Amino acid sequence: MELAWYALLGLFFATYLVLGGYDYGVGLLLAHGATEERRRAALTAVGPFFLGNEVWLVAAAGILLGAFPALEGELLAGYYPAVAGALVGVVLVNAGVQLRSRPRTRSARARWDRVVVAGSVLAALGWGALLGGLLQGLPLHPDGHVDGVGHLFTPFVAATALAVLALVALQGATFLTLRLPAAGAATLTRVARRLVPVALAAVGTATVLGLLSARVRAAVARPAVAVLLLFVLVAALLAARAALGRGRPGVAFAATGAALALPVALVGAALWPRILVSTVDPAASLAVVDGAASGPTLSLLGWLALPLLPALLGFQAMCWWIFRERTDGRAPVYW
Repeated sequence: MELAWYALLGLFFATYLVLGGYDYGVGLLLAHGATEERRRAALTAVGPFFLGNEVWLVAAAGILLGAFPALEGELLAGYYPAVAGALVGVVLVNAGVQLRSRPRTRSARARWDRVVVAGSVLAALGWGALLGGLLQGLPLHPDGHVDGVGHLFTPFVAATALAVLALVALQGATFLTLRLPAAGAATLTRVARRLVPVALAAVGTATVLGLLSARVRAAVARPAVAVLLLFVLVAALLAARAALGRGRPGVAFAATGAALALPVALVGAALWPRILVSTVDPAASLAVVDGAASGPTLSLLGWLALPLLPALLGFQAMCWWIFRERTDGRAPVYW
């Protein structure tokens, strides 16, 4: 039962990273020398999906609070700078996107665009730092106390955060190659192809720093699985670049989405059966089973959550089917 809920938590958070990732990736690309018209076109492309994508984050938070109450408390205590930074970024992106069209002047809209860019950077870095921090472990004591926040300010965590930032930017670019009109998509295809080596370099840097980190090596219980998933991630990025070169944006978008979801799977699988690894007292590490709610509670939550996943999947499928065509001059302007 605990494993099923653990997998569901990972699925929901990974799906949020994939779907919210292109929201934040588009936000990052607003800083890429775009004109007002190009920024509006990019936000119009993402508009139908924007708010619905974040439902997955709310659902993941609900699973964390209901199914893993012990994990929730210690996770937030140990990684609150990363989580708080990510959530501040989410709020800034939402505020910037929804308020940018209120002012009538271009300068005021440009200021809101900068808020969107800043929020996108914060969100990507925050979630990346959380994943890197989980894989590195934290100074957790048996009483649940965590010594400071210095464990988040290490080269490995920084490199992981930058790797997620690069993957998010690439996800946003491939999304726009799929949604923008053909003329605009050609420019974004070139941008996306240039971002693939950047993402590969960032992932490679994080991998090398992880191999050199004694804390990461001690925390990872299944190194073979971690290495396998890293190879799959690299293969997905290479497949995305090949698909972009062949003019297949749908395949490229699926590949970059897989690359963005794989870090979540890697962290969950590499740490299992633990989820929080103590670097000061191995006995204080929190196992998934210990962080989960009781069996009857999980069963009750299962009946409540049973219709949730098909409803969310159905909603996403409906949105993508309705807005499956590229945008054009007739597309409604959302923001």
